Amino acid sequence: MTVLRDRWLPLSVLVLAIAALVASLVWVVGGTGVGGSVNGPGYGGMPMMSGHGGMMSGAPGHGPVRSLDDACRAADQFGQQRGLRTGEVMQFSNGYYAELLDSQSRGATEVLLDPASGFTQLEMGPAMMWNTAYGMTRTTPQSSPPSVTPDQALRIADQWLTQNRPGLHAAEATAFPGYYTLHTLRDNQIVGMISVNAHASAVWYHTWHGQFVAMQEAATSGMPR
Repeated sequence: MTVLRDRWLPLSVLVLAIAALVASLVWVVGGTGVGGSVNGPGYGGMPMMSGHGGMMSGAPGHGPVRSLDDACRAADQFGQQRGLRTGEVMQFSNGYYAELLDSQSRGATEVLLDPASGFTQLEMGPAMMWNTAYGMTRTTPQSSPPSVTPDQALRIADQWLTQNRPGLHAAEATAFPGYYTLHTLRDNQIVGMISVNAHASAVWYHTWHGQFVAMQEAATSGMPR
């Protein structure tokens, strides 16, 4: 049973992620155009995919996550097995989010944590579908350098928000392999998140987080580095 489970797990994750993508639509206008949103599943009730080893499979939790420090420790346990460490940690009404950094403190990928169990998995959406180092679209290093700069990503996100979420604007872009993620703000207060593809200029608005609650920056979050 264990062998069969290990064989079928990557396929089940792939099917779920592709279904989420196909159920939505991305519009791209030119090289620096404004993309439409791709709406991923929420993690207040999202399927949690258990498994072993790989980045795609997730990691079982060790109990409820009740604070940002708990979330940081759980994300660290997930990341350290892959040579990554926890950066920024955020709490939303649907659960916890953390960015994972590589050994040079560059954005590597993003994960979600289930507050009830501590289960940690790759974030649905851009981290799974656009990440060229840790997601489903892995490429060889430097094989496809970004055609969108961080400043362009900010402008693309702002244009999309103006058209689709009036009253919101984007903050500075954080680079991950193949895409950027930005906080969305209202009156300079964090509301949520949005991502911009670094190659196609498509936009993926994060609909699954719920309401923003709190955040810890990388320099002060969680376990000693």
